[in-house]
Parts: sequence; structure tokens; C-alpha cells
Amino acid sequence: MRLTASVTVLTVLLAAAGAAGPAPGPGRWERRAPMLSERTEVAGAALGGRIYIVGGLTPTGVTDAVEEYAPQSDTWRARAPLPVRVHHAAAVAAGGRLFVLGGFDPAWRPLAGVFEYDPAADRWRPRAPLPTPRGALAAAAVDGLIVAVGGVGPDGDVAVTEVYDPALDRWTSRTPMSAARDHLGAVAVEGKIYVFGGRVSGRNLPVTEVYDPAADRWLSLPPMPTPRSGYGAAAVGPRIFVMGGELGRPSTYPHNEEFDTRTRTWASRAPMPTPRHGLAAVALGGRIFALSGGPRPGGSYSATNEVYTPD
Repeated sequence: MRLTASVTVLTVLLAAAGAAGPAPGPGRWERRAPMLSERTEVAGAALGGRIYIVGGLTPTGVTDAVEEYAPQSDTWRARAPLPVRVHHAAAVAAGGRLFVLGGFDPAWRPLAGVFEYDPAADRWRPRAPLPTPRGALAAAAVDGLIVAVGGVGPDGDVAVTEVYDPALDRWTSRTPMSAARDHLGAVAVEGKIYVFGGRVSGRNLPVTEVYDPAADRWLSLPPMPTPRSGYGAAAVGPRIFVMGGELGRPSTYPHNEEFDTRTRTWASRAPMPTPRHGLAAVALGGRIFALSGGPRPGGSYSATNEVYTPD
């Protein structure tokens, strides 16, 4: 992707300003029971009132471990492992099942694998693979369909948009994003997919776009105040919260910024108590759980579980 000089300068200036740390904002954070293992570059999603964290990097290598969190009792338990060891995957809940898409294998090769988890049976099964193998992608579910965007493919960053129908076990290629990038995030709100930031060639982007699956159309929106990648993003109602991420050495972000999909405006919110990248941000019960992730850029790990309650 080619950026104009003005956008490049803006990205650098915003990133430099963000590295100093955000000002306090509304909302409150609380600490919850830590995960059973320390990880980073995990995937996570909520299903049936519980949160599932899958795969990722650990101090000893790539894992296939799956952990289930029950917010009501603030407890964790191990569940059936993934059929493969994977990191930088995407996880989405749809139709009462959990789907894990793509990622990288232990040799950092992009994967096309898709696996479906049945929580009642505690069992995984393979499904139709991604048309484009990729890791560090993003995905979200709308109207029973799963939309997977961006990531790193065999030949580098991609802008592809691919839609999966679980009922038919079939993928369809759709209109790509405006820019290829990886380590981005995607959040579904009111039938649309909002996609934020990411990076290309190691450079963080402030890009914000929204995808309308019904029209198969992308629209540019006001950019993120803090260009970043490797963050967590989740929605409470029409409000999307983008938290954490990394600038690259030596900075990991505590920033928590809200995008209001009704007004299409950004605002700063209470920063994360523990800055992290490679985390999962999962919305459940009107709160957002920020789970796992590296507190330092590059290879660092945590079992941190912090929950944010918006005002």
C-alpha cells in the first residue's frame, strides 16, 4: 500500500504522542482471576455466557491449549485443546459454536485451517479452510455469517475480505479493504463490521473502515487517535473500545479509546492498568475483559485478566 506523505507524517506524530501515555478517562477497571497459563497473541470470544481463550505463544513455544472463563464464579478451567498448535489466529462465536480461523504454525507459516468447537460436547472438528491462508487477521460475525479480513498471507499482507457461512460450510470472496494490513481488529455492531488500524511493513496505521456485508461495500471513517496494531477491540452496544497494542520497541500501549458508531467520533477512556499487546478483548454482560497479552513489545507473556466497565 502507498501512503501519502501527509498521512505518513500524521501517523508518526500521533504514534509519538501516544507513546507518552494517555490521560485518565471515564470508566473503571478491575482485576479478575488470572488465566491458567501465560500467553500472548491469543484469540478469544464469548459463547454461552463464558469466555474462551485459544492458542497463542507461551514462554515455551506455540500452544494448542484452550481455557474457559466463567465470569460469574471468576474461575478458569482447561477444555479440549485445538487440533493444531497456532498463534495469531482469530476466534468468533456464531450459531452456538466457536470458530477459530487461520493463524501461524510454530514455523510462522500462514494457516488456512478453520475449526469449530461444540462447548456441550467439548469437541473440535475441522471445517472448510480459508481461501487465503493467513495469520494476524481479524474476524467478526454478522447475521450468522463470519467475515474474515486482512492478515499476513504467504506473499505478505493482504486486504482480502472472505465470508464464511457455517450452515453451508462455504467461503465466499468479497470486496477487499482499502489497504492490506495485519494485526488489525474487527468488531460487529448493528449488522456492520468496523475495522481499525493494524500495520504494514512494521508501520502502524490510524485507518478506520466499516464494511456493510449486505451491500458488499467499504466506507472510510475518522481515523484512530492512536495508530496501533496488536490491540484488543470489543463493543458494548453501539460503542467500540480499542485497547492496548504496540508501537514497536520500546512501547506497549495502555490506551483505551472509544469509537461511537452513532456519531462516528473518538474519545479517550480510562487506560488499561496493565499495558499489553497480543491480547484478547471480549465483551460480555456490558463489560470488556482484557485477557492475556505481552506487557512488553515482542516476546513477553501474561495471564492477566482485567475487566473494564464503561460509564
